[in-house]
Amino acid sequence: MKFLFIVQGEGRGHLTQAIALKNMLSRNGQEVVGVLAGKSELREFPAFFFEKIEAPVYRFSSPNFLPAAPNKKTNIWLSSAYNLLKTPVYIRSLIFIHKKINEIQPDVVINFYEMMAGLTYLLYPPKVPYISVAHQYLFLHPEYKFPKESKSELFMLKLFNYVTSFRSKKLFALSIEPKSDVPRKRLVVVPPLLREEILQCEPTTGNYLHGYLLNAHYADEIIAWQKAHPDVYLHFFWDKKDAPAETIINDHLTFHTLDDQLFIQYMAGCKGYATTAGFESVCEAIYLGKPVLMVPTHIEQSCNAHEASNAGAGVVANHFDLDQLLDCISEYKGNAQFSQWAKQSEQRWISALTRYLLN
Repeated sequence: MKFLFIVQGEGRGHLTQAIALKNMLSRNGQEVVGVLAGKSELREFPAFFFEKIEAPVYRFSSPNFLPAAPNKKTNIWLSSAYNLLKTPVYIRSLIFIHKKINEIQPDVVINFYEMMAGLTYLLYPPKVPYISVAHQYLFLHPEYKFPKESKSELFMLKLFNYVTSFRSKKLFALSIEPKSDVPRKRLVVVPPLLREEILQCEPTTGNYLHGYLLNAHYADEIIAWQKAHPDVYLHFFWDKKDAPAETIINDHLTFHTLDDQLFIQYMAGCKGYATTAGFESVCEAIYLGKPVLMVPTHIEQSCNAHEASNAGAGVVANHFDLDQLLDCISEYKGNAQFSQWAKQSEQRWISALTRYLLN
């Protein structure tokens, strides 16, 4: 069976999920014939994706969150207004997606939480069926527990979920822990799509803290904290457009641009991990037994952090106070149940896809 992926380019999680699923499908005799990937002038698209996906990649313009520099939080309403102004650009993207699907002629489209895919199937639907994949679909599960957040932001989050999955045959919800499927909501609960390199890692405990910053403005907090703690080694990755591969602040603090192998290397050897609470890297840290400091920048990441902290992943904060991470390291117990669940991923994914698509 031939699959075409449509992938949201915001952050790195959806990209690594696509790589992991592509490898699973290849090992089980299926073919990924192409990838349509969203892009934004606000983000640098990671080079590792082109190397690892091993399929033709076609780019199109897609809405993205707009960072709010003064408080480093994402302003959903400002982002919405910004993206509305770019409506003509996005209409061209809908036409592009429709044409590419008809040109490539896959058997199934798999959408990794890209809004433009959902809008294409709503407004200009191809005949090819599609399924949707994201952790965010778990928010539709009746057992999901939300953090105490703004009702308007929760509404916007649920609306975005709906928009990304118009006319989708099934919603595959990535989950930290097993939950029942919900057929009336088309919901299939599956383990996270961790990359093979993570599953094969042998973690060690080094003398440094590791981190990932979706919003590069947080770098000022990291630099200030390190100056107050000059004996602590820090290796942080950031999504800063046009930055060099390494930005060395001093011999104890280095910022790196996204590099999948280097990121995994530093994750495997760190004593703790700090992040803006993207789902994928938090799951990687849990799997490798690394305590996590989570600093959400928007409602979606607040949900991720709340869920992960309830699963024993670490602590949630409103800024990068790495003292909290150091305190957490001494008390961290890990989550062996998650490792077992994650190791079932390929078996459960192939079984679910066979059940819903391949028969």
